[in-house]
Amino acid sequence: MNRLEMVRAEVDEILLCQPNVKLRRDGYVHLYGVSQYCTLLAIERGLNIELSTIIGMLHDIFTYKYEYVKNHAILGMDEAELLLRKIGVFTDEEINIVITAIGNHSNKKEKHDKYSEMIKDADVMQNSLYDTTYEINHPKRLRKILARLDLKLKITELENS
Repeated sequence: MNRLEMVRAEVDEILLCQPNVKLRRDGYVHLYGVSQYCTLLAIERGLNIELSTIIGMLHDIFTYKYEYVKNHAILGMDEAELLLRKIGVFTDEEINIVITAIGNHSNKKEKHDKYSEMIKDADVMQNSLYDTTYEINHPKRLRKILARLDLKLKITELENS
């Protein structure tokens, strides 16, 4: 089994054990969706695709495991590190890249390293594009992402759909 599939198996186990059915469903949709956007953005930005995809899979793992949102990014760092060390196939450097990005992903206003910015962008994309009836929380960031990907869709088109 490859490393990404090992992480997915651990995430799936956490989600399967989540007794809140709505939260479980939201976890699958959000974590897999953000993970796919991370893959796309990693390709576009020349980042490590595997690590980027794993960051997406784990960025909100604390929320979906414990039903707790406050400080989930910081708390999620420890949860992700435990999971990656349990799997036992990641270097300390790789784990540091993953947990640093997870710890920074909720702080969308400050600039961080390239992996942190990638997960922030993927998170905004999934939240904004999955259900266009929701209010777009970070329209400036979304505009920049769409422009960088040379997508011509205007934010107002999303807001009116």
